[in-house]
Amino acid sequence: MLNPVILTPLTPVLSPDDRTLMPSIHPSPYDYASAVSRNIGWLSTDEQDRLRNCRVAVAGLGGVGGAHVVTLARLGIGKFHIADFDCFEVHNFNRQTGAFMSTLGRPKVEVAAEMALDINPQAEIRVFGDGVVPANLDDFLQGVDLYVDGIDFFAVEARRMIFAACHERGIPALTAAPLGMGVSLLYFEPGGTSFEQYFRLAGCDRREQLARFIAGLSPAMLQFGYLKVPEAVDFEAQRGPSTVMACDLCAGLAGTAALKVLLGRGPLRPAPWAMQFDAYRQRLSFTWRPFGNAHPLQWLLLKLIRPRLGPR
Repeated sequence: MLNPVILTPLTPVLSPDDRTLMPSIHPSPYDYASAVSRNIGWLSTDEQDRLRNCRVAVAGLGGVGGAHVVTLARLGIGKFHIADFDCFEVHNFNRQTGAFMSTLGRPKVEVAAEMALDINPQAEIRVFGDGVVPANLDDFLQGVDLYVDGIDFFAVEARRMIFAACHERGIPALTAAPLGMGVSLLYFEPGGTSFEQYFRLAGCDRREQLARFIAGLSPAMLQFGYLKVPEAVDFEAQRGPSTVMACDLCAGLAGTAALKVLLGRGPLRPAPWAMQFDAYRQRLSFTWRPFGNAHPLQWLLLKLIRPRLGPR
């Protein structure tokens, strides 16, 4: 199924009790202006109207992606393209916005769409249930004002494909990565440093790509030092520890960055700048790495990271 689905408040949804088709129910009349009225003050009415007409694409609806969709829907974004091929499992419960007993086994993209429509029944949501693949990449990014990354850490090729397409099309792109009990934010502005120019993944084997991705996300390595069970990180099994606090911080930081990008409200430091905040250590760091992972400080950092990925 490569064709996206456009959902409306009348789209049938699965009942968690008997898995039969039931209509969505909205007992009270919905009014967009009333729903977002508490945003006004921090936003002008004109700015809120502009956000209502913005189209944001989010790929990956697990730990951070689902939280991004809910946060942006509450901010008042009115149009979404959302993509994920996965379903909810019990091990998602510690951090993923849509993970409940009632959603076990259900597609994450379906649950995320329902949550967004439960917040704004007038939202326009296009669902890409196969994730983002070459066959639907153009459709996924068609008419998009901003891309917000939420795909799995280990999905290197998919992430490279999407960010390259955004760079080619002049679409601003954000990634907010959960690191320990903190967050790292990177903003790739149109015409600026690209994802590939920053991370330098071309020509590297998978192990080196993961090392470079970690180094680029976290030049300050603020999360380093408080991991209690190092063996919980298993790159071969593509598994690592996570926290809901980090995912929530990602959504807040990405939501604020999205507001600034979409409304042109004030500066947002683009790559090769990176911003990292660690709530556990109560530290904030801004790093500037011209040429990204080709910077000498990044080569030193990579020497520390590579041995921690395990044997080749």
